[in-house]
Amino acid sequence: MANNIRNEHDLLGSMEIQSDALHGIHTARAMENFPLANRPVDHQLITAFGQVKLACATTNERLGFFPDKVKAAAIIQACTELSQGFLNEYIIVDRLQGGAGTSLNMNVNEVIANRALQIMGHSPGDYSIISPTDDINLHQSTNDTFPTALKLAAIELITKLEANLVSLQESFQRKEKEFADIVRVGRTQLQDAVLTTLGRQFSAYAEAINRDRWRVYKCHERLRVINLGGTAIGTGLAAPRQYIFQVSETLRELTGIGFARADNLIDATQNADVFVEVSGILKASAASLLKISTDLRLLSSGPEAGFGEIKLPQRQAGSSIMPGKVNPVIPEAVAQVAMKVMGNDQTITIAAASGNLELNPFLPLIADCLLENCHLLSSACDIFARYCIDGIEADRQRCQSHVDSATATVTALVSELGYEKACQCVTAAKENNQTLKQYILDEKLISEQRYNELITPESICRLGH
Repeated sequence: MANNIRNEHDLLGSMEIQSDALHGIHTARAMENFPLANRPVDHQLITAFGQVKLACATTNERLGFFPDKVKAAAIIQACTELSQGFLNEYIIVDRLQGGAGTSLNMNVNEVIANRALQIMGHSPGDYSIISPTDDINLHQSTNDTFPTALKLAAIELITKLEANLVSLQESFQRKEKEFADIVRVGRTQLQDAVLTTLGRQFSAYAEAINRDRWRVYKCHERLRVINLGGTAIGTGLAAPRQYIFQVSETLRELTGIGFARADNLIDATQNADVFVEVSGILKASAASLLKISTDLRLLSSGPEAGFGEIKLPQRQAGSSIMPGKVNPVIPEAVAQVAMKVMGNDQTITIAAASGNLELNPFLPLIADCLLENCHLLSSACDIFARYCIDGIEADRQRCQSHVDSATATVTALVSELGYEKACQCVTAAKENNQTLKQYILDEKLISEQRYNELITPESICRLGH
């Protein structure tokens, strides 16, 4: 046999593997079986898996299950390298796979084993010294390590998302102050309604993002309960009691995250509803982003033939055929992220509901969608704040023009004119082809000074009269 080939065996037979490859036969079979998404596993999930394996190896070493100190040190070093992202390129299985994540778990086990063999000065594949299953997977199962790694990865990404939501909220709050004195026409059902201020409009956006921020923060509580130590179905099969009680604590020490072993490991192994709950919270955030991005596109529309009350930062040319056209590309991109997140949420819901008996075999799909949503929302919040919100300008003249001409202004005058007289003014202004302000001043119904007083930001934003 060629020197650059090694032969590995499993219960189905044997396969030839490149002699220097850090993966083994289980990974090779997965590569054959699952050419699906043609995308690697999310890097955050890989490093999280490394942290989980490090916790397992450290616990096994502390309890004396790795009596060979040199071997234990090599395994722990390999786990550490994976947890730090140094071995990501060797995790090559597709992110979508059958087997509830066994292919990913075995890819991780094989890479850690073979990297540990290299550290000890041995060739990859010498499993008589370090075995992917007997050593790296000792006292573990895919069914407890995969969901634990997924929860860890999600917590890390949600922490980043929370920070970006805070930045976005602060961007809206700055605009709230900047636009506090700009009166504009408020609209309901896309029709002129009553006067408000542009600052109030942006305060509502800030508050919506604030709620999303706190909801996302609460996801930590849902995700920190893990089934590590439960092995195959939550009974702890083949794992000693000491290990079961210590391994979650070890992971907590290593990550600084308040992980807690589930009271009912069987429930935590078979049910994936926590991911549906977290996904729902992410969907709520997506709904806020979609609504706000749509509003900004409307408010900036035109600019000449639309609302044109705000000006978005110009990011790129908008057309290959229409000269001078600039599109609201950042709100459009954010809206697409929101739509994608909503679709992924539905997929997560179906996948979680489709589990059978003691295990959900669709965790790879849940992981793919959930982690993608975290990445997408975090990036969307970041570009929304930096490339759009921070650079928004108000067209004060356009806002004032709308206020002077819109029938919505008459609502601010009802306390002076009365409802019936106000309605007559609206009709008469339209018939005379005048703005409402022009008609009221011409008819001397209200002085210009009093008119202006009634539509000041302070007057229209006063809570009650």
